[in-house]
Amino acid sequence: MLITEGIISLMTEVKKTDILEKGVFQVKYPLLIATILLLFSPMLAADVPVSFSGADVSIRFVDRTVYYPGNSPSEPVLVQITVANNGSSTVRFKLADDHFFSLDFQAVNTRNQSLEHTESWIRKRSTNRQIYFREISIEPGEAYSFTENVKDYLTIASPGMYILECSFYPELKRVSDTSEPFVRSNRLTLEVKPSPGPAAVRILPISPVTAEVLQPKPIPPDQVVTYLLTARQKSLWEQFFLYLDLEQMITRDPTRSKRFRSESENGRVVMIENYKNELRQSTTDKDISTIPVEFRIERTTYTETQGTVTVLEWFDYRTFREKKRFTYYLASRDGIWRVYDYTVDNLGTE
Repeated sequence: MLITEGIISLMTEVKKTDILEKGVFQVKYPLLIATILLLFSPMLAADVPVSFSGADVSIRFVDRTVYYPGNSPSEPVLVQITVANNGSSTVRFKLADDHFFSLDFQAVNTRNQSLEHTESWIRKRSTNRQIYFREISIEPGEAYSFTENVKDYLTIASPGMYILECSFYPELKRVSDTSEPFVRSNRLTLEVKPSPGPAAVRILPISPVTAEVLQPKPIPPDQVVTYLLTARQKSLWEQFFLYLDLEQMITRDPTRSKRFRSESENGRVVMIENYKNELRQSTTDKDISTIPVEFRIERTTYTETQGTVTVLEWFDYRTFREKKRFTYYLASRDGIWRVYDYTVDNLGTE
């Protein structure tokens, strides 16, 4: 990997063709702030330079945790950006010291409404300044990574579900339109919880023993199901909910799904909380809310994103013991496996 340095001057009243000897590029148009809906973004990307062909840009959460609204420095949304050379020739690109001029983030909520940029992003992007940059060369099989706080780019003022995406500009981002070449990353689902408080703390998974917010871990599907069933045996509801994709569980029912899709973000939070209460009271999905006295993992199969775990479970009643075969369906998102559906086969009594 080779890195060299340079400098670009970002100005507002210069001819487009003026390129100075010391790597100073001057821009004709003033900066404007624009928000582009992600649904249409793939059609708007400019052609990528030949020197960047074969490169792949990807993002992932760093130390994924519970995310909250606001701009508190103690509650960042850290994302690692990786530029990987998957081609057969050297990849070259410029990386600004101030990454605002090399990449950007976009996020939309479930109503396809885009998040606004932060004031600091707007201020920097609207000010005439020199752009200091490095020229980086990546050989085939190599990758270059760095970490950014999404909250430096986007204002996350409300809880909700967002689709997050990054645009990387291998020749820097000097103007506000999409005429400059850029590459879009994969998309991540960003779930922002309500800030803990008298009204919101009740929906966070809190350990009854330590009073700490529970965090899911990147464990394989069979361990996820074992954790879930053990939590149910011990009546630890918050641990039981930890690896359930509650939104997907709700939307399995067509009537509930239609209502859920039409709700506001706050309305969806209320529906999820009501569903959890119904599970506690065994008024919905009784098969998984009933406590098994014994269980045994029978079979586990999974790919990179989908998994199936078959479990034999036994339930004791006053005069008999019932045996059932549960098939749990799991999906992996950002390295975390969660149960989103299940089926049950009755195997008789013992």
